[in-house]
Amino acid sequence: MNHTDTPDNTSDVLVVGCGIVGASIAWNLARRGIAVRCFDPSPGNGATYAAAGMLAAVNEGTFGEHELARLNVRSAALWPDFARELAAETSHAVGLRETGTLTVAFDADDHKQLRRLLDLRQQWGLDAREIDVPEAREMEPSLGPRISGAMWAPGDHLADPRSVHRALISAIERRGVEIVHRRAQTLLQRAGGDTDTDPVIGVVDDTGERHHARLVVLAAGWESAGLVSRAIGTSGHVPHGARVPTRPVKGQVVRLDATHEPTFLLRRVVRGIVQDRQVYLVPKDDGEIVAGATSEEQPDDRKVTAGGIFAVLRDARALVPGIDELPVTDVTARARPGSPDNMPLIGPTSVPGLVVATGHFRNGVLLAPLTASAITEYCVDGALPDAVAAAIPTRFAPSPLIMNTSGAHSTIGVHDQRERGEEDG
Repeated sequence: MNHTDTPDNTSDVLVVGCGIVGASIAWNLARRGIAVRCFDPSPGNGATYAAAGMLAAVNEGTFGEHELARLNVRSAALWPDFARELAAETSHAVGLRETGTLTVAFDADDHKQLRRLLDLRQQWGLDAREIDVPEAREMEPSLGPRISGAMWAPGDHLADPRSVHRALISAIERRGVEIVHRRAQTLLQRAGGDTDTDPVIGVVDDTGERHHARLVVLAAGWESAGLVSRAIGTSGHVPHGARVPTRPVKGQVVRLDATHEPTFLLRRVVRGIVQDRQVYLVPKDDGEIVAGATSEEQPDDRKVTAGGIFAVLRDARALVPGIDELPVTDVTARARPGSPDNMPLIGPTSVPGLVVATGHFRNGVLLAPLTASAITEYCVDGALPDAVAAAIPTRFAPSPLIMNTSGAHSTIGVHDQRERGEEDG
């Protein structure tokens, strides 16, 4: 194994994971003049690859998740500028479509549930209203005959995650971010004998090579938990404030081709409740329709199952029967990173030098701009924005920790950049 530490493998920040969240963080940091290196054996091949791209701040609002709804709304407001700046820098289209979202209920019980959700969302001040079935059919003529009610959310839009990710990779490479196509095997800590306080100073990749940095940002989805436990937990103890309680929640999606079916038209996202089950159909600019998704407390085995795909198509065709005639072009299974309270983990841990950005569950695409902005602000200025305070990773400690949201940890301060003569991107 190569354990040689040279300037070539030293960075300001190491970002572990280069899906849409990790790549967004790397792009934001690089634009601030920070030297960044990303680790991912297959960038964008995790949850990003399967994601449909719904920017559903309203439709994701549900009981017991008010703080998450606040985060989603804040990040949705950042998306237009995020998309415009990314497209301008790379000349890549990102598939942002500001078309609104139509949510429909299949039967009478589903309509009651939709109204309960609508009441909650309106209490929270979210922009949604009930519409009648004829108005819903006018919006989407492809809706099937058995629809009992509908809700319109004009501000819930969509993007194309795969296109966004391609643009992000182009952007960070243009700004000199090195993408290391290896797996970060474990974290490096400065030896001191106390795993609670010994700073994280880098990672060891799966070839044994060490890479040093002042900060390590874990954005490795559900796999972030194992990376922490393998490193800090080598003594059998993981500090409560450093735990990353993410888990895989498997989702299966189906992609359909509507380009050669002139009688089939889907103009906007259609979400639905079908006998108390959630389903969605998302149209893309290229004529693709993404239908999904299951939500299974299963490992990330990436196996597509007959039952999973049947469940998705059964419920999708109950709302839009015309998909029966569309060719299936792809079926995908990936695991989202779930957390105990469905909230992401964004910010510093109790271990100096270790920052996390994971646990985004169903909202990784939606929350990418807010997460990237917050992590960048912490790395540069040493303070986590109040806007993401509810997502602080140490909230899972047995008792509240008074800690580093105001810069008690190592950070990459703006004065460090200026001393090096670097300029903002």
